Amino acid sequence: MPAVVIIGGQWGDEGKGRIVDLVAQGASVVARYSAGNNAGHTVINDMGEFKLNVVPAGIFYSDKTCIIGNGVAVDPAVLLNEIDTLSTRGVSVANLFISDRCHVVMPWHPLIDVADEALRGAAAIGTTGRGIGPCFTDKVARLGIRVGDLIDPEAFRARLEFVLPYKNKVLQQLYGLAPLAFDDVFASYSALGARLAPFVRDTALIVHDALDRDETVLLEGAQGCLLDLDAGTYEYVTSSVPSSSAGGAGIGIGIGPTVIQQVVGIYKAYMTRVGNGPMPSELLDETGRILQVEGPRPEIGTTTGRKRRTGWFDAVASRYSAMVNGVTSGVLTRLDVLDNFPSIQICTAYETEDGRILKSMPASSATLRTVKPVYEEIEGWRAPTSGCRTWDDLPPNARAYIRRIEKLLVIPIDIVSVGPERDQAIIVHDVLKVKPRT
Repeated sequence: MPAVVIIGGQWGDEGKGRIVDLVAQGASVVARYSAGNNAGHTVINDMGEFKLNVVPAGIFYSDKTCIIGNGVAVDPAVLLNEIDTLSTRGVSVANLFISDRCHVVMPWHPLIDVADEALRGAAAIGTTGRGIGPCFTDKVARLGIRVGDLIDPEAFRARLEFVLPYKNKVLQQLYGLAPLAFDDVFASYSALGARLAPFVRDTALIVHDALDRDETVLLEGAQGCLLDLDAGTYEYVTSSVPSSSAGGAGIGIGIGPTVIQQVVGIYKAYMTRVGNGPMPSELLDETGRILQVEGPRPEIGTTTGRKRRTGWFDAVASRYSAMVNGVTSGVLTRLDVLDNFPSIQICTAYETEDGRILKSMPASSATLRTVKPVYEEIEGWRAPTSGCRTWDDLPPNARAYIRRIEKLLVIPIDIVSVGPERDQAIIVHDVLKVKPRT
């Protein structure tokens, strides 16, 4: 079987964890390939409600191998706390493995993250302050410490003796912060490394072995394509390397692109965004407030607890993400949130300040910040969808809304989610199976 990638098609928070939990039943390996504990998934199943930050959402199946790939930034204390919480609640972590090539979030990274946002002032990105961006900065600058170093005391000491003096100068001279003590950092992180060591493997070999056995490997993305370092609304994007696009999946897990034959894009039935940056269809009125706080599931960030900005579905941005990711199969989530609206808007184009109509997404955040959305109105269905389990169960106007999104995105919608529970989904096509070319 080929590898299948699941990506977020918007600015994150599309419900990827909920969909991974659903479709992981048909996979043997579920692997997280990017980001860190600045992203999160909320999963509700027969075991309860769980908030995951780093552990793949396939962890709730004891027969699945779950992998944290080399593209993930790992904060050891956060990950160990997540493992402990899962274990306490009866979730087995016996088949959870961490790549020895993951970069480690060190204690100077959150300090730099927060201080750097303060220096940016009005131009702040709106990061979570968890240190993920500075960790990836060090990765690119070849100043990073990897999990393989962390679990080897001699290698860790040698690496820390080189990196910490450098970082202390940055903390003191650039940010005016106190230096970190070598002995304290070495002792605390050595202890964390010792606890992580039983989970550490060359995870690329595990994935390749599964593919050689003709098993399905599900590659779980974090955040969303519009936050991708290259493809997203730069500079209001994530720092993850590889980024949040499907193209980074192979790099972040250690496989080649030829084995990835299916890309599943997750799209919320409306738009949300956490943090700063342009969002053309954002609603700052009563409708936006209703979407944000009065729906069946308030728009609150899993990791940060921040309220998400809300808006109507942006087909321009969503079509762009489908294109750059080569999405073959679409999933529409939270359709039930729109159940009570008498009419619904879809942004089908942008109008610039000089009157030009754009049907593709501009690269410039400055331009994107000034465009006006061009809306198409769709009649609402004013009927509950949370109990629907087949396509024919959906109200006609809900089906028309989905069909319009399919046409605008030029991809099929193969799953429609109508609630947070595992069974609250309409499966039109098994997204783990490659469709025949027509």
